[in-house]
Amino acid sequence: MGDADPQADRPPADRRLANRRGIQLMVAAMACFIANDAFVKLVSASMPAAQLILVRGLMASAIVLLIAFATGARLARADLTDRRVLLRAAIDALSTFGYLLSLFHLPIANAAAINMAAPLFVVALAVPLFHERVDSLRWVAVGAGFAGVLLIVRPSVEGFNAWSLLCLGATLLHAFRDLLTRRIPARIPSLSITLATALCTTLLASAITAPQGWQAMSARELALIAGAALCLSGGYLLITMSARAGDISAVAPWRYTGMLWAILLGWLLWRELPDALAWGGIALLVAAGLYLMRRERGR
Repeated sequence: MGDADPQADRPPADRRLANRRGIQLMVAAMACFIANDAFVKLVSASMPAAQLILVRGLMASAIVLLIAFATGARLARADLTDRRVLLRAAIDALSTFGYLLSLFHLPIANAAAINMAAPLFVVALAVPLFHERVDSLRWVAVGAGFAGVLLIVRPSVEGFNAWSLLCLGATLLHAFRDLLTRRIPARIPSLSITLATALCTTLLASAITAPQGWQAMSARELALIAGAALCLSGGYLLITMSARAGDISAVAPWRYTGMLWAILLGWLLWRELPDALAWGGIALLVAAGLYLMRRERGR
């Protein structure tokens, strides 16, 4: 947005330490996000999806409010009701529902891999929406990344279902959300954006839950949802801290460690591992994403 890089004036040794801390925070953030996915996937076996998302949204909203109170952050109503914040929150709520519904029916590593395609959509959508110029090598990387997605989704194989396409649609909405985030003024705090998103998701879930009725929850289900809410809130906080701790070009590539966490938890909890084609797709997708990040750094 034209602001000066806060890392630019640091001595090289301090920047290296800051980048190391930023990388550690990013790895921890991705672990939190994947742990959230695992918690909700576990509880989805016994609870309606909308009610699950509603309860998690209430808990996450409460956690954000507690963080704001503990840190003295100001949550102005004007910021929460800013039309760009509300539009972003609405898109995020829809993408959250799409991603979680697909996650409940897909291996966690496959869902996470498809979701990692969001940066590819961001590059592709930035051309028609914001008239950004993309050179031929970046288009090749985008194409390779989408080829990787197709190896994971494989719409023509036997046993394919619509959940993979729903996950891909949710990823497209994630890209719209990220592009819209660029247009939100820097004066609006991240906590305000996070709270608006949590509240919008909760409202959407409550609207779906109301006609379905309420199902009694066990202590185990509540504990799993509480774990998911804590991990989700922690992930948002850690990823914000990572961006502010180090150079974004050094920190951002470590977002792909989420794939490692997803594969590990998928194997530990469900004995799921990607097959050979999916491994190839994941490799293509990660390589394309890392290349695009490197090109952005060079620019």
